[in-house]
Amino acid sequence: MPVILEIEKVTKRYRKSGGFFSSGELFTAVDEVSLNLEKNSTLGVVGESGSGKTTLAKIILGIEKPDSGRVLLNGRELSKLSGGELRRARRGAQMVFQDPYSSLNPRMKVKDIVLEPLTVTGEKITDGEKTASDLLAKVGLKADALYRYPHEFSGGQRQRIAIARALATGPGIILADEPISSLDISIQAQIMNLLNELKKELGVSYIFISHDLAAVRYLCDFVAVMYGGCVVEYASAAELFRDTRHPYTRLLLSAVPDPDPYKKTVLEERREGSGAAPGPQACVFSDRCPRAVPDCSKQRPLYSEIKPGHFVRCPRTGDIEN
Repeated sequence: MPVILEIEKVTKRYRKSGGFFSSGELFTAVDEVSLNLEKNSTLGVVGESGSGKTTLAKIILGIEKPDSGRVLLNGRELSKLSGGELRRARRGAQMVFQDPYSSLNPRMKVKDIVLEPLTVTGEKITDGEKTASDLLAKVGLKADALYRYPHEFSGGQRQRIAIARALATGPGIILADEPISSLDISIQAQIMNLLNELKKELGVSYIFISHDLAAVRYLCDFVAVMYGGCVVEYASAAELFRDTRHPYTRLLLSAVPDPDPYKKTVLEERREGSGAAPGPQACVFSDRCPRAVPDCSKQRPLYSEIKPGHFVRCPRTGDIEN
């Protein structure tokens, strides 16, 4: 499959707010991340809050510019585009946000919400009602929703409206940032099925940002696990869940409850960190890793391919067996 998104050694730092006489120290939110997204595939990006997932999404959309590295969307480097060129390039990548209650303007009718991306990019709309109706039909909503307001819909219906809005420009990529976390369990399944149906019907690719490993396993073709701004493990979904190698990924998986009442879940050993971030020459997970040795706090591990298509940032992968 052709690659439609290339992320090459992207780094983004922010300055922490300091006191009156201090400029604040730098905080690395995304640290030399390299990933590719193929056409008609889903890449899951998982990790706890603060791991850099949402910052990476903003960089992909061109909302934030990386301090180093580059992002190529359909072969075009976003950081070198500006004005109209950047707006046109953004048509190829749209976002669905976590909370459908706050991501939709309560003062706008559904028709205007769905057509907003076309209005912003300056596209001429010949028949707005038909265009909006067709987009709503793709997400399972009827045309009678066009002239209603967001507060008249349930959470699941609002998220369908948000997905319809994301589809308006005909994007090749949709970034879904925790799109089901605020919904009821039964509604989550409906939204996941909808995303899969749209992928088959329209050939759209997804970057699915989540902490829900069960959803990631169901939806994703490939998975990148982030911690401390770094990708610590990357593989196909089947490979990663079958042969998990990084200690952090194992901790995430061990915390997922198993529905089988007769199967005993063995939690991976845990270790409480000191709260201080590891130094620049240390493994980002060394302070919390149950398998850490003294060298882990002295040497930053390389991002290595341990098997074809399976990358891990840990020097002790050979000691870990499933």
